[in-house]
Amino acid sequence: MNPVEARADQELAKILDLAVTARASDIHLAAGSEPWIRVNEKLQVLAAISVLSQEKILGWMKVLLDKRWELLTERQEFDFSFSWKEVRLRVNIYWQMGEVAVAMRLIPIQVPPLSALGLPPILEQFCALKQGLVLLTGPTGHGKSTTAAAMLDFINKNEARHIVTVEDPVEYGITPKKSIVSQREFLTDTKNWNAALRAVLRQDPDVVFVGEMRDLETISATLTIAETGHLVFSTLHTNSAAQTIDRIVDVFPKGSRDQIAMQLAGSLTAVISQRLLPNTSRGMIPAFEILVATSAVRTAVREGKTHMIDNIIQTSAEVGMMGLEKGLAALVRSGAVKEEIALTYSLKPEEFRRQLRSGV
Repeated sequence: MNPVEARADQELAKILDLAVTARASDIHLAAGSEPWIRVNEKLQVLAAISVLSQEKILGWMKVLLDKRWELLTERQEFDFSFSWKEVRLRVNIYWQMGEVAVAMRLIPIQVPPLSALGLPPILEQFCALKQGLVLLTGPTGHGKSTTAAAMLDFINKNEARHIVTVEDPVEYGITPKKSIVSQREFLTDTKNWNAALRAVLRQDPDVVFVGEMRDLETISATLTIAETGHLVFSTLHTNSAAQTIDRIVDVFPKGSRDQIAMQLAGSLTAVISQRLLPNTSRGMIPAFEILVATSAVRTAVREGKTHMIDNIIQTSAEVGMMGLEKGLAALVRSGAVKEEIALTYSLKPEEFRRQLRSGV
């Protein structure tokens, strides 16, 4: 029994256990409401638990945070993670209308293998590279962290490398196998996110995972790490490969964007944009857009012609590129996803319908 399990009161334990049994992806706690869980994207109330009070939720958070409680009282919002039996929970505590609320994301403790996630085989090729920048993108809650962890663990199982991560918070714990794994958590292992990224290059890394490229400083540091001959993975909350390129370049002042575009063109290896869709049987299934940094892609990035990227993806299947609409159509044709569901995830509905009609 871990320390959290030992300290948790019976009602909190029941909520966590019910969520695990239901295979929920998220738990929501709010003062004045029953707990809610999200299962296969659908929210449902935990009717077995009574309405929660502000005092009760704060009491639970104080137990979970332990010595970090003062950080919450200073900031009024806080991210952390903890383990509960066979899952790990990533927690965000926040206030709304003067009352406390909590969102918890449930993550399996064991990192799932790439082969079990339905991921394209080309992702293994990206893991075998010695340098470059691989970006995992998509909306919140669509599996970016899981894909990143699976790729890092694939390297861990197959090669002797030093893998360094900087995360806020650590989601998947990666047990060292053939590799050395150093996972650094913001506020637990480092007090300054940007300082931690600057220090990475002094830690003899081969592979670096930056939990999120969140602002100009972290994007700049991530590009620098990739430029210095390391294999770097990171995540961004963007909807497509083209939007990812624009987001990175546009965060910088106008006078430096041409230089940043050249840096990005030189270091970029791939952009993997993913969605999780409800399966027709049970659970969720991924769909992907994959951009591989060919010479045509690098030229488009360097010259600021990101409007050309979608066309490059559609005409470059032979090197492993894939458009999201093509991936969605393939899921529908296989019977894994309903057409009306896939359509709601498409960025280009007409292209999705064309792909579905073509049967290719």
